[in-house]
Amino acid sequence: MDDKVQDLVIPEHIAIILDGNGRWAKKRGLPRSLGHKEGCVTVEKTVENAARLGIKYLTVYGFSTENWKRSAEEVGALMQLFRYYMVRLLKVSKANNVRVKMIGDIERFDRDIVEGVGRLVEETKDNTGLTFVIAVNYGGRDEIVRAVKKVIKDVKIGTVEEDEMNERVFTSYLDTADIPDPELLIRTSGELRLSNYLLWQLAYTEFYVTDCYWPDFNMEELKKAIEAYNRRDRRFGGVK
Repeated sequence: MDDKVQDLVIPEHIAIILDGNGRWAKKRGLPRSLGHKEGCVTVEKTVENAARLGIKYLTVYGFSTENWKRSAEEVGALMQLFRYYMVRLLKVSKANNVRVKMIGDIERFDRDIVEGVGRLVEETKDNTGLTFVIAVNYGGRDEIVRAVKKVIKDVKIGTVEEDEMNERVFTSYLDTADIPDPELLIRTSGELRLSNYLLWQLAYTEFYVTDCYWPDFNMEELKKAIEAYNRRDRRFGGVK
């Protein structure tokens, strides 16, 4: 780690919205699928960079519940990329002591992908370095609705009393139950919206937006985001 980074407070948890793969490809006269492929390469590099910087949790928006609305051709290409990079990610995780977790409703995927996800999570569960969280078939509203359904079920059977419900208890029903909320959200390609991402968890998160397309994101861009985070005056409820 260089001296410039050593002087900075490194966020424990960084979340990223990986945006701009298609525009990156269009700018170069390439098909969108190649933009997504290059974006996967950038994910690998970012996992390695985050581990090197000492970040404890990195969460990326891999595939949203809304992504199913894209063309069948593009969705199919994304699924094939997912299959390939699950194998790649296992190698990267073992090499960098990374633990992989998945959030979202993966049951909609083909059985081989579901099994591949299970194998990736199982084979990295004892790694003690960075926890890499991938949001797949994930939407913040969907997560909250699924959590509410679990709460209703548990109240009915008496596992939890209605009067016991508070923010802490509700958080335990979310996909991210054992993961701290992000301190920093990075969104590439200059867009200024949450896109249904971690709606509960981002309540007090600092936002950093860069015009850089995701395939061009690198260690320098990551450092810029962390530097911007360090310039923020973090306040909660008006109290410093």
